Amino acid sequence: MTALPTNKSSYLGNPRLKGINIPVQLSSTEVDEYIKCRSDILYFIKNYVKIVHPDKGEMLFEPWDFQEETIRTIQNNRFVICKYPRQTGKTTCYIAYILHEILFNSNMSIAILANKGSTAREILWRLRFAYEFLPKWMQQGIIEWNKGNIELENGSKVLASSTSSSSVRGGSYNMIFLDEFAFVQHTIANQFFQSVYPTISAGKTTKVVIVSTPNGMNLFYKMWMDAENKKNNYVPLSVHWSQVPGRDDAWKEETIQNTSQEQFAQEYDCEFLGSANTLINATKLRTFIFGNPIYQKDGLDLYEEPIENHNYVLTVDVSEGQGLDAHAASIVDVTEVPYQLVGKYQNNHISPMLLPDVLAKIGTDYNEADILVEVNNGQEVVSILHNELEYSNVLMTTIKGRAGQVLGEGFGGVGKSQLGIKMSKQVKRLGCISLKTLVEENKLLIPDFDIISELTMFIAKKGSFAAEDGHNDDLAMTLVIFAWMVNQPYFKELTDHELRKKIFKDRMDQIYDNLTPFGIIDDGVTVEPVVDSTGDVWWPAEQDIKESIW
Repeated sequence: MTALPTNKSSYLGNPRLKGINIPVQLSSTEVDEYIKCRSDILYFIKNYVKIVHPDKGEMLFEPWDFQEETIRTIQNNRFVICKYPRQTGKTTCYIAYILHEILFNSNMSIAILANKGSTAREILWRLRFAYEFLPKWMQQGIIEWNKGNIELENGSKVLASSTSSSSVRGGSYNMIFLDEFAFVQHTIANQFFQSVYPTISAGKTTKVVIVSTPNGMNLFYKMWMDAENKKNNYVPLSVHWSQVPGRDDAWKEETIQNTSQEQFAQEYDCEFLGSANTLINATKLRTFIFGNPIYQKDGLDLYEEPIENHNYVLTVDVSEGQGLDAHAASIVDVTEVPYQLVGKYQNNHISPMLLPDVLAKIGTDYNEADILVEVNNGQEVVSILHNELEYSNVLMTTIKGRAGQVLGEGFGGVGKSQLGIKMSKQVKRLGCISLKTLVEENKLLIPDFDIISELTMFIAKKGSFAAEDGHNDDLAMTLVIFAWMVNQPYFKELTDHELRKKIFKDRMDQIYDNLTPFGIIDDGVTVEPVVDSTGDVWWPAEQDIKESIW
């Protein structure tokens, strides 16, 4: 980096910017002002920070009450998350804060990250604009001054970039500002925190400020809810649209007329509505409460351990294996209604050759759960699961003409049978209808955040339902498969305890009928009957047969 000649009083001929190595002689008045500005950020902002107002043009920033609260909260806390409506001056608040930090502190390193690189650079432009209108006696000399980053003579730096897992990797930052974080793609947002958080947590004074308007139930929603419920260290700040001067009921009515009720609810009332035209009604989506898994490892999240004598089902959506979509599975307790999702698996790195071992292990742990695999991309998976691993409870479907696919007929039935289920338009349509009913009527309970997030972006598209652009629906599709399965006659046989008990009784009667009568031998040993969890009485020999069937 080449230093500018000391005889230059400005940076690259820009009369508004101070060059480096320029001695400045401050008057006593300027010294007093400098001390006031350094010690009181709001005094500095109100007297020296200029902005461009859409109606008034260039003017000093005069923060409203909630903007002052925002600035003070950021100043006094390490972690802050802000849920703000559109056009509330939220960006101006942290531009003013950053400007104060880099002017009056040496070697500050700050990153401004936005959902788009162009947005981050526009924010940096506004910071540069405010800097240029500072008096030169207050400025630091400029070393670097471009669209993506600036560096001052006191060693302070500001970087502007898009939010990604690599945007600040390897760097050391005192502060990271995340703008419109709710609009960052879910997978990128997760990867970002996995990559960046170790950098942030390395210091004891480092700060993270997240500012956004809601955009569905994504990672921003989760972090906000955790902040409100004190499950993380973020201080939550929210603003109502009516706190902005000039916004009243007449303004609200006009805005709704020019946009829509749904758009106003999300962008100004800051409701986590999700996308329009979602499969699950938005009112229902708002009531979802996610829990914390009791076990997490390698993409497997479990909310409940297997319970003896409970019936479980695994429904599996196999990805195309391109590293974008993920292999996904839902584990559902179907012992009784409401059905309970007790776990999920999601992994976009594992090979399809290894996926069957994972599914077999999960299924075995959950009482030899029945497994239904989507075979559009999963033919190899279901073949290994059934033929090589010899997992006994791989479900089948039979194609029966106009009736389409039917669950559980097996190879002996009429029609073409296959392991797993082929996702067709008919299956997806029936599955979506059934899933909507199950969820909205509280017949399927979902405590998993990732699934809830996908459902908020599972929208009507081209006569069907699919993920909104930029989002995934792998987990949502496992529930579509499950919902289709629930309406199949064979499903009632899988989950009907009375039917299973009848089958057992019939088999016992058949065994007894085929036994040759013989005398009773008393060996002096007393045999006691066994009472099961339902209150039924079984003799030991019967209990052994019962366990082999169940």
